[in-house]
Amino acid sequence: MDTATPAVTVALHDGEAVVASSAEVDARRHGELLLPAVDRVLAEAGLKLDAVTGIVVGVGPGPYTGLRVGLVTAAAFSSALGVPVHGLCTLDGLAYASGIDGPFAVATDARRKEVYWARYEDSRTRVTDAAVDRPAEIAERLAGLPVVGAGARLYPEAFPDARDPEHQSAAGLAALAVEKLAAGPSADGDDGFLEPLPMYLRRPDAQVPKNYKVVTPK
Repeated sequence: MDTATPAVTVALHDGEAVVASSAEVDARRHGELLLPAVDRVLAEAGLKLDAVTGIVVGVGPGPYTGLRVGLVTAAAFSSALGVPVHGLCTLDGLAYASGIDGPFAVATDARRKEVYWARYEDSRTRVTDAAVDRPAEIAERLAGLPVVGAGARLYPEAFPDARDPEHQSAAGLAALAVEKLAAGPSADGDDGFLEPLPMYLRRPDAQVPKNYKVVTPK
């Protein structure tokens, strides 16, 4: 599952292929849409939640509230079912789903006229850390490269070669996770997954108001 972008997306993978998937794009209703999506996917597969043996969740980068919905739900399922949670960078899921063989970048909407982005050598190999910047600030660095994701479509003047997919897909994220699990840990023990913790990259949009009036009882 992934809720780091406006796409609320869930998929079920059996180790060989995606069995069922769901994706709805709504930047303001992550909390309302995620659990019904899980129910739909399980119903389509003819399974119940206790059939799940592992959970993959996109850890962002993404806005504060939406991102936490997916991570908290994944943690709750993990605790209830006694199964592991594997974190993956949301941008990596988009990169993998693109299937692009050569160098490219991924950019998602970070609001505030910024994008979350990273550069890739191919669909499986990220070569920079995820970052957040204004499109104009990175346009020269990414000049000539295809750019995958909604960020490219929002700022065509900075990213003229926009590529699909525009939105995150849990099906792609699940397929990437299955590939990593099949490969096993590297020589140094790295299994290719991240801790299922939120990757924010900046402070939340909501702030405690300054100089607010203090009310005390009489």
